[in-house]
Amino acid sequence: MRHTELETRLSEALGDDYAAFWASQTVIAALDGRTPRQALDDGVPPKQVWAAVWETLGLPASQR
Repeated sequence: MRHTELETRLSEALGDDYAAFWASQTVIAALDGRTPRQALDDGVPPKQVWAAVWETLGLPASQR
């Protein structure tokens, strides 16, 4: 997964206007207490970040 695919999935799940804000403000325990944006900036692979986001949001399996 690339960063752009992660951003697309976030926009689909949360809406274009809210996705970037959410990714920069929501701390996720599975990302070692970082936001998705911080995790990406620290080099965590987008696929791993998406897995944590997916679980946090309780999205359906079809969006995994």
